[in-house]
Amino acid sequence: MKIVVTGGAGFIGGNFVHYILKKYNDYKIICVDALTYAGNMETLASVKDNSNFNFYKIDIADREAVYEMFEKENPDIIVNFAAESHVDRSIENPEIFLKTNVIGTQVLLDACRKYGIKRYHQVSTDEVYGDLPLDRPDLFFTEETPLHTSSPYSASKASADLLVGAYYRTFNVPSTISRCSNNYGPYHFPEKLIPLMIANVLNDKELPVYGSGENVRDWLYVEDHCSAIDLIIHNGKVGEVYNIGGHNERTNLEVVKTIIHELGKSEELIKYVGDRKGHDMRYAIDPTKIHSELGWLPTTTFDEGIKKTIKWYLDNKSWWENIISGEYASYYEKMYGSR
Repeated sequence: MKIVVTGGAGFIGGNFVHYILKKYNDYKIICVDALTYAGNMETLASVKDNSNFNFYKIDIADREAVYEMFEKENPDIIVNFAAESHVDRSIENPEIFLKTNVIGTQVLLDACRKYGIKRYHQVSTDEVYGDLPLDRPDLFFTEETPLHTSSPYSASKASADLLVGAYYRTFNVPSTISRCSNNYGPYHFPEKLIPLMIANVLNDKELPVYGSGENVRDWLYVEDHCSAIDLIIHNGKVGEVYNIGGHNERTNLEVVKTIIHELGKSEELIKYVGDRKGHDMRYAIDPTKIHSELGWLPTTTFDEGIKKTIKWYLDNKSWWENIISGEYASYYEKMYGSR
């Protein structure tokens, strides 16, 4: 079996590469990544010499390069993780999100039509559903929840989802979509909440928290996400959407305080900054469908997962220190320095 993993040098894609190569000795991974700021070849260092691993530096919006890769590799399955994904960056520059997340998805789907595949899987996000009110903890996103986006990022991901559905109905491209809650774990780029806070706490830097920190997210350990996608691409029903959630809801402030306490530092490091534009209040996934149809449940609680994640960042300081000492430093100052 040959699986193309786009965005395979990124956070979730990189974890999926490691997961599949570890689980299936006879599977070949064709990793595709444009190596933008969030793509890091160090994430793939331990598998780069694996005979079942091959890497292509390709922008998925580059039709010619994508088609050449399909012709050469003749893949069975495409799992599309490749995406611009940071909401703040989408507010600063929406265009690149449309290029990668929408046009890139179209190019991949066209390649699937032209060369044929067994399954195309689109990795989406719970952010396409908008948000839920804080005073209704009984409400959850289901696969039938209408799309109601809040940022250029989520709008681009919702657009891509609709395109995948259209290619299934119009061109019979065998596809599935998964929409997941917030992931955390190893190799998470340090502009996202959890790795940013871990890095800042370890460096005794201020911890920027948007607004009052009461926004709620449902946190899922990345390996649990990988196991869910594994089930979907092998056993999921073509044309279906599957929500992947952890029932691990925490406010942003609770997450920050948990990291502070795990590392034995003071809450005085917290600095409340101006809120993000259009900041969604609460995300919460109902994973009933994927549990009932495919038997999936997360195995890692947030308390367990955050300890494992902090340990990984302690054990792999060079990975994230190399990132925050470079171009990211100027972006960080731009985003948080004047708030």
